[in-house]
Amino acid sequence: MGGLSAEREVSLKTGNAVLKALLENGCNAVAVDVGHDLPAQLRNAQAEQAFICLHGRYGEDGTVQGLLEMMQIPYTGSGVMSSSMAMDKVVSKQILLYHEISTPGFVSYRAGDDRAALLKRCRHFPLVVKPAREGSTIGITIAHDRDQLEAGLDEALEHDQLVLIEDFIKGDEVTVSVLNGEPLPIIMIVPKSGFYDYQSKYTPGQTEYILPAPLDAVLYNRLQETSVAACQALSCRGAARVDFMVREKEFFCLEINTIPGMTETSLLPKAAAQAGISFTELTMRILDDAGLNK
Repeated sequence: MGGLSAEREVSLKTGNAVLKALLENGCNAVAVDVGHDLPAQLRNAQAEQAFICLHGRYGEDGTVQGLLEMMQIPYTGSGVMSSSMAMDKVVSKQILLYHEISTPGFVSYRAGDDRAALLKRCRHFPLVVKPAREGSTIGITIAHDRDQLEAGLDEALEHDQLVLIEDFIKGDEVTVSVLNGEPLPIIMIVPKSGFYDYQSKYTPGQTEYILPAPLDAVLYNRLQETSVAACQALSCRGAARVDFMVREKEFFCLEINTIPGMTETSLLPKAAAQAGISFTELTMRILDDAGLNK
């Protein structure tokens, strides 16, 4: 838990909640606050399994998974390639399109590319501008004109050299958690500000979560089925969370999170609780799926 990414504080909360659940279930568990000395920490802890509670870079992007593979330590969640693909929003959206899973229209911009050409190409607003390989809505903005697009690019480039610019979909945001290949109840996310940014996500009382989401039964089932299909397309394992925008009868997949938050108030535990799965049981189900060479 912890780690070196911009999501360190969220990761510590996830890690402490999981540690508590593991200890309550009788596991011989210790917390490892990840730094550059992670291999030595794992050896000193004589780790037999790793429950990954890292978010963002160096934790959710396949790097720590690769290290654990080399050390032959079974770990929770998706494997090296799956984690890397899901973390890169540009790559994951290309894979979704290949599998005919609808996602908002998009272009990408890499630091050093021709900005004038990009601005000429982006003629329809609003647009969502976000770092391609960050989570927790860090560095995300909505651009309503060319000036805001330029400002959004500058903001996103502070966090990543690769930027995703995608069509803004006006509708309802929902999230579907998938646990070991099975979809959990859908949650509708209703931020008071109208935009589910970092502040809305982590400030108490700023967002309403409706569970289960009040959707047409056919649409509800299609969203669950598509969530499982998206996870299969990226070869995800363990627990994952798939985010969508819903506009009337159609929906658009935004991204797949391979290490969802695991605090007592995070979305994955909320969905699991609705399905009758306690936090401790959820933790153990994820741990039981830990492995190597995924």
